Amino acid sequence: MRSGTAGAERPAVAPDTGERITVPGPPALALAGVDATPSEERPHRGRPRSGDADRAILEAAATLLAERGVANMSIEEVAARSRVAKTTIYRRWPSKGSLALDSFVVRFLGQQPLPDTGSLRSDLLRALRSWRRAVLRPDTARSLTGLIAAAQDDPALAAAWRHRVVEPVRSQWRSMFERAIARGEIRPDADVDLATDMLFGPAYHRLLNGHLPISEAFVRAVVEYVLAGLGAPAVRPAAGRTGNI
Repeated sequence: MRSGTAGAERPAVAPDTGERITVPGPPALALAGVDATPSEERPHRGRPRSGDADRAILEAAATLLAERGVANMSIEEVAARSRVAKTTIYRRWPSKGSLALDSFVVRFLGQQPLPDTGSLRSDLLRALRSWRRAVLRPDTARSLTGLIAAAQDDPALAAAWRHRVVEPVRSQWRSMFERAIARGEIRPDADVDLATDMLFGPAYHRLLNGHLPISEAFVRAVVEYVLAGLGAPAVRPAAGRTGNI
């Protein structure tokens, strides 16, 4: 992968099946001017410099975001944990919200591989399962819900959230439906935006309200409802896979 290129992709292997998939590069690092290629661990003497400083800042911010949320983290604490001067942090990130968002995006988008199995059903299942695995991590769930909540009272953060998270992720999800149209799996006039909302809307609803679990049965049911709405052939549930979702 070319470092410092927004939206760059890299090949990977799905942990559950061993199939080759495509993982989006971390645009947050690229837009921040950071080399996204992992570096070897090295002893730190004094304050980190250059790309090391940016990585240290983002790691410290991600940890504080998961521990305390946006409202209760501070640039002073990020500076202390990262061993980077506060003035250096403010030169790179103009606000606490923008730093919190960048630190989250780097990790979250890296956990959202883009499946391309040749089957819409399989792609949708893999995409929603990847999202589910990510948000079932307590630190990711706290960070995600905290940023969504903070964005309601911060217009700049809300705009950045849509630009940095919602739009790139939706573009990735849309591509699964567009490939299915090209293969003839679903009709050409299918409403791809609505289908995308139908796939992840229920998942975010359960995440934010916590009223019902985001279970594997729920994932399968959502995918089948989306496919039914698109006119795709239904699949009978396997024995023992019925019940509450």
